[in-house]
Amino acid sequence: MSKPKGPRHLRADEAELWRKITEQTNPLRRTADPKTILNTKPKPKPADAPRAPIEPFKLGQNAPRTETWHETAPQISDRLAAQPVAMDKRAFGRMKRGKLKPEARIDLHGMTLAVAHPALTRFILASSAQGLRLVLVITGKGRRGQDDGPIPTKTGILKHQVPEWLRSAALSHAVLQITQAHARHGGSGAYYVYLRRGR
Repeated sequence: MSKPKGPRHLRADEAELWRKITEQTNPLRRTADPKTILNTKPKPKPADAPRAPIEPFKLGQNAPRTETWHETAPQISDRLAAQPVAMDKRAFGRMKRGKLKPEARIDLHGMTLAVAHPALTRFILASSAQGLRLVLVITGKGRRGQDDGPIPTKTGILKHQVPEWLRSAALSHAVLQITQAHARHGGSGAYYVYLRRGR
């Protein structure tokens, strides 16, 4: 059994290297006694300054307010007014002022789309076949219901659908002009439909 080796002594070159290292280093501060550290009480934290109470508020209360009503599409009356005049301008002016008397009329007010569409088609084609020029289509203004959604809903589905039907391939060959009726003939709840002259 071999004897345990004693501490090894530094060689001359190792001792010289150690001397150079110790000359270039600064000694660390002597730390406090661990017992003293354990018995030291932490310094109390400074008391927080009292906070002012938060006043009640509503989300977005300081945002700029606008009363603008955003439509998903222009009003039907604006779209019709923007259309070019295809008929005689003098007759168009008299028609807009309610001076021309409609030769026939159809009242779609209260009908469903499924009933109103074929009824309108028959009426326009029959009026055209008879050689009539000005007819009145009554749609009603539509009732405004409760609107709680973020997207505005249009009122009066027939009021918005009838001009589209009149421009469709089935009827456009017979229709020359569509415009909102004068107040004496129903105003925004009716349309003047000026028919093309029969060939």
